[in-house]
Amino acid sequence: MTYEEAIQWIHQRLKHGIKPGLARIEWFMEKLGSPEKKIPAVHIAGTNGKGSTVTYMRNILEAEGYRVGTFTSPYIETFNERISVNGVPISDEEWIQLVEVIKPLSEELEATTSLGSPSEFEVITAMMFYYFDTHPVDLVVIETGLGGRLDSTNVTQPLLTIITSIGLDHTEFLGNTYEKIAFEKAGIIKPGIPVIAAGTTTSAATVIEEKAVELKAPYYKVSENLSFLWKESSRNGEYFDVFLPEGKELKNLFISMKGRHQISNATLAVIATVLLREKGYDVSDESIRLGLSKSAWMGRFEKVMDQPEVILDGAHNLEGIQALCQTVEKHYSTYKKHLVFSALGDKPLRQMIEFCDETFDSILFTTFSFPRSIPASDLAKYSQNPQKSINEKWEDAIEGLLRTASKEDLIVVTGSLYFISEVRKYFKG
Repeated sequence: MTYEEAIQWIHQRLKHGIKPGLARIEWFMEKLGSPEKKIPAVHIAGTNGKGSTVTYMRNILEAEGYRVGTFTSPYIETFNERISVNGVPISDEEWIQLVEVIKPLSEELEATTSLGSPSEFEVITAMMFYYFDTHPVDLVVIETGLGGRLDSTNVTQPLLTIITSIGLDHTEFLGNTYEKIAFEKAGIIKPGIPVIAAGTTTSAATVIEEKAVELKAPYYKVSENLSFLWKESSRNGEYFDVFLPEGKELKNLFISMKGRHQISNATLAVIATVLLREKGYDVSDESIRLGLSKSAWMGRFEKVMDQPEVILDGAHNLEGIQALCQTVEKHYSTYKKHLVFSALGDKPLRQMIEFCDETFDSILFTTFSFPRSIPASDLAKYSQNPQKSINEKWEDAIEGLLRTASKEDLIVVTGSLYFISEVRKYFKG
């Protein structure tokens, strides 16, 4: 089997759609010798901020000398990113080996009458557990795919759980209220296992806290003024203090990823890392500072060009767009701001675009090759921006902006992580 054949087989599982539930992954785990019970893990759920929080944790632990595995989605640059060690994706050869182990089991599972075919995410999750069982690391940080309660990663038995901010996304699967979505995310909380959760809407926070109390899980809420204090924004990033559970403070921490929401994500990672000390992970304050300062995450307010400044941001839901607009207004108030926007059809497009109308001087709507992407002309109907325009070819749209922009202009590309993945390849080339 070649690498291309292996990845093609994985992607063929997409035809089985999204299949919430744990029965199929539990079947895989039993066949593989219960790897989920052997792996030291931190489990992360949430609507926005999972990838950034994973990155902060990984860099902090790496700064202390630990080997850290990560399981994330979706990928930005290469499929191999899904399973990484110390930020380095596993090799093509290792993906081939994983498919050779999991494919026969998948075919056996598919033949059952009660369980049926596994989804793409289920087979990748099974591969992740098998990989880190056969390639042990000091800690694995595991990100949920969708929701939490019925997500296939939820068979893990973690040292800690983290819940990032809650927003209205994937409502067709998780429910159409903050409370319903918080209930699904809180499904990763385990009896007696500490949970650190980001401050979110009052109703969502209440659901998470009540679940923690029910399961006697120590609960740590992260919110501004309670657990962190913003100090200063600069062109390079954010400065802030963190108040730790033991009453200690870490002052003047720095992150290069911009925005108040990133301070919340970083604080989640800091408190989680401090709690890991009780689990035998010796992490110094100096490693926390170093790890935070060197953290960067592809497609999260990522600068890919200096003159003009071009920012890629994977905001793909209402809360993500709100955070993006606030960050742009905070850091680029004197710039003339231009947006390149493309999105998928299962998002609250009207509300997302209304926020963009208020922040950006011009909006260029475009589209890209993806099953659920929306034509630029349809997106533009939601906008009241007097300087809106349409170009169905995103490469032409960006090249046109770059030709006419000056150093006083800011270009932001957003709307979908899948779109950002394509644009990032273009700028890297």
